Amino acid sequence: MANNQPPTTNATRKDKRIERDENRGQWKSKSEFILSLLGYAIGIGNVWRFPYLCYRSGGAAFLIPYLLMVILAGIPLFYMEILIGQFSSTGCTGMFRMTPLLKGTGIAQVVVNAYCVCYYSVIISYPIRMIFYCFFKKVPWEDCSNSWNTDDCVTASDMGKQNSSDVFKTSADEFFHLEVLRISTDISDLGGMVWEQLTALIITWIIIYFCLMRGIKSVGKVVYFTVPFPYLLLFILLIRGATLPGAWKGIKFYLYPEWHRLLDLKVWADAAVQMFFGIGPGWGGIVNMASFSSFRNNAKCDSVLIVSINVFTSLLAGFVVFSVLGFLSEKSGIPVESVATGGAGLAFVTYPEAIALLPVPQLWALMFFFMLFLLGIDSVFVQLEAIMSSILDEWYWVRSHKCKLTLISCLIFLGLSSIMCTNGGMFILQLFDWYSSAIAVIVICLVEIIMVAWIYGIKNFMLDVEFMLGKRPTLYWRIVWQVVTPVIIIFILITSIVFIRTITYNNIPYPQWAIIIGWASCFTSVMWIPLYIFYIMIRKRATLCDSLKKRLKPLDWTPADPQDRAEYEAFRRQRRMPGFMSDTDMESSK
Repeated sequence: MANNQPPTTNATRKDKRIERDENRGQWKSKSEFILSLLGYAIGIGNVWRFPYLCYRSGGAAFLIPYLLMVILAGIPLFYMEILIGQFSSTGCTGMFRMTPLLKGTGIAQVVVNAYCVCYYSVIISYPIRMIFYCFFKKVPWEDCSNSWNTDDCVTASDMGKQNSSDVFKTSADEFFHLEVLRISTDISDLGGMVWEQLTALIITWIIIYFCLMRGIKSVGKVVYFTVPFPYLLLFILLIRGATLPGAWKGIKFYLYPEWHRLLDLKVWADAAVQMFFGIGPGWGGIVNMASFSSFRNNAKCDSVLIVSINVFTSLLAGFVVFSVLGFLSEKSGIPVESVATGGAGLAFVTYPEAIALLPVPQLWALMFFFMLFLLGIDSVFVQLEAIMSSILDEWYWVRSHKCKLTLISCLIFLGLSSIMCTNGGMFILQLFDWYSSAIAVIVICLVEIIMVAWIYGIKNFMLDVEFMLGKRPTLYWRIVWQVVTPVIIIFILITSIVFIRTITYNNIPYPQWAIIIGWASCFTSVMWIPLYIFYIMIRKRATLCDSLKKRLKPLDWTPADPQDRAEYEAFRRQRRMPGFMSDTDMESSK
């Protein structure tokens, strides 16, 4: 069939390019770009995961494997994704024009983000709910005299008076689970809708919509408040915490080094996973935010700066948390290791317990929960924007309806996440948080780095960077991108699977069918990687081998701006490198 086509057809196909959106947008200033990435990389996990993980994994000794992982994998991945987005001006699906056969990885990123946006929006609706209670004359988790309290309830100050054999729940624990969540017995009992929680979720999505309705134009303005203000609150809480009795006992417990823990492979695995999910590569958010950046932007400086601030924030949050936990230990007579916890238990039970013992607890609680909300909502901005940008990059006719797309997306995710506002909603939230993204994002990052370093080719990638930034990356970057970072990602993937714990919430185990659903949520994202390859194989126009080879070549992997594109092609001709418009069928790119 191909031999019967007129001679001009192939030339026309080679000249045809992906349609670019000239009005895609660009950050008004460098500060908007930096703040948006800071808001994305720094989230609730810096406050409720890192401090607990650090204390549990050897204190200051944990910082050695953590910082090594950041330097050898975190910064290289972050830098690579900024470079990809900045060079191509495309989101997480368009970036795979570098290797069209792997476009399913971009679809996988969209699915992972969709899962995360659903449960993460519910997480940041909890602080809104808690803020409401901060305006009561007395914070309701302060004592056991409320309608929801049981006979097993004790206040924080009375915990030390209980015998080790006694079964009891703190007033803050009962408040969060019996009043805020009105939690059911397990995941099989969804119960009814907690209408106050649904109202808080609706308020959350209204805020998200108004912040995102004009895309990066509105996000770029919002981040001037949502990113710096949590730091002000963190420093205020740190100063208050450091002046409390017992604070230094908590801080010492947080950082006391246990050097023998460095011989434990689980500690290195925890450091790797924390680095991975603290910085946030693989979700498509970094690529998407960088796609709106200036083509000549100094990406290396930005990467090092943002990752460094992320690490600093995690350490700072540890001081904030453990100074207050030390105070709680002092007041209750319970050892720090017994009151220390992580995740939702830290943010909505343990920390409020300690706050209730302070003068004017409403003020400190208000500051803490408002800080959590701001830290979380920035991450949702970037993830939702990554999903919408992928849609806009694929379907051109939608580009003139950005506000409508944002509204429809917010309504859809509100509807999907509303199931987590039922009595059994927290069990569903924990299930998807546990399974849907952890393994999937590691697999996506592994595919990304193999694509860049080994399929597209490290030599080609470094030439792209040289053209864009005017300076070729050093040998260090070639070594980490090609060897070190892929090895570390493989290590993270293996250890994440080997060391994965059986999921429980509030000491309640999950049934086997729920665990299967959890693993299915992971599979439904990564499955798009092989499915797309299989799709290409069955719709081939030539032999299977030729079809796959063509789609391993870049498809119009060039800068978006026409002038930059012309200069880039001249640059490649000067270096005697082939042009990057493959013979891949145009239909497969649309």
